[in-house]
Amino acid sequence: MTRAPAAPPGNRLDPARLLADLKDWGTQLGFDRLGVANIDLSPDEAHFLDWLRAGFGGTMGYMSRHGLKRSRPRELLPGTVSCISARMDYWPDRAADATAILAAGALGYVSRYALGRDYHKLIRRRLQMLCDRIERTVGPFGHRVFTDSAPVLEKALARNAGLGWIGKHTNLIDRGAGSYFFLGEIYLDLELPVDAPASAHCGSCSACIPACPTGAIVAPYRLDARRCISYLTIELSGSIPLEFRRAIGNRIYGCDDCQLACPWNKFARPTREADFQPRHGLDQEQLVALFAWSEAQFLEKTRGSAIRRIGHERWLRNVAVALGNAPRSAAVIEALRSRLLDPSELVREHVAWALAQHAAGVTADR
Repeated sequence: MTRAPAAPPGNRLDPARLLADLKDWGTQLGFDRLGVANIDLSPDEAHFLDWLRAGFGGTMGYMSRHGLKRSRPRELLPGTVSCISARMDYWPDRAADATAILAAGALGYVSRYALGRDYHKLIRRRLQMLCDRIERTVGPFGHRVFTDSAPVLEKALARNAGLGWIGKHTNLIDRGAGSYFFLGEIYLDLELPVDAPASAHCGSCSACIPACPTGAIVAPYRLDARRCISYLTIELSGSIPLEFRRAIGNRIYGCDDCQLACPWNKFARPTREADFQPRHGLDQEQLVALFAWSEAQFLEKTRGSAIRRIGHERWLRNVAVALGNAPRSAAVIEALRSRLLDPSELVREHVAWALAQHAAGVTADR
């Protein structure tokens, strides 16, 4: 980012007024909350480096690829002096009950954030529209928008912007809205008044820690991604470790258990975005039906969805594990056998494991 020209004559920048306008514009653009963050992330940098050294990032090499740019906004984008952090709620109130789906072993569970359209483009577009509004007010300025699109410590910045605190499960929590929301950022070279950081309110509660099916929250505020079902079903490209397959249950894309257990989510607000509501019945679809999807069907039914990023092979891998954990039925066994000769060695391996589970009587008959 190069230093932008000063505001046009007669268009003097009033930071306090601009901040008030920003929050109004953010609401108009569909953001549920917006704040300006202090960009000093020194304590968070130390925590992040310790996390990397512990190996908790697993195969996510991109977490360390950019050196310290993730925790030093000015190094990622020279000239940055402020960061706008914005929140958009995604809880899909039209979706089938999450707890009921998790208890229904024959159905596939998809993390609630991924049931609708992919949020990346939507939020990035809205953030750019916000930048356009700023530019019409103050003139050209240097900026860049982010939504999981660059090395950014988004939760730390959101905390600094007053949007919530980082809970013991490492997700951001807002006292009045829980944790079901997306975050986006704007790095900019305009000096803006910063908001007060959010204070923490987990207290003695640790409900999220035992709620994790695989024990990924190894200590308060410390997540070992290598054990996390979201990592195992989305980020991991190879074989899912045997030790976690039973615990995955019917979760075929991501996991919400730590958030479902969090008492603050009783204040979660339904999304105002129609695009975040369920598509293609993925909130309550039979595993057998999902396992039958051809690659063409997978690409069609995940068009515009975050799910598409894992590809058809990993999709089948995940569903095979869920079928291995599902109640035994003729339909489940037939579905698994139909892919014993699948072209993918990865799929064949997980199908063989699933059939072995049923052969050993690990799952109950229905």
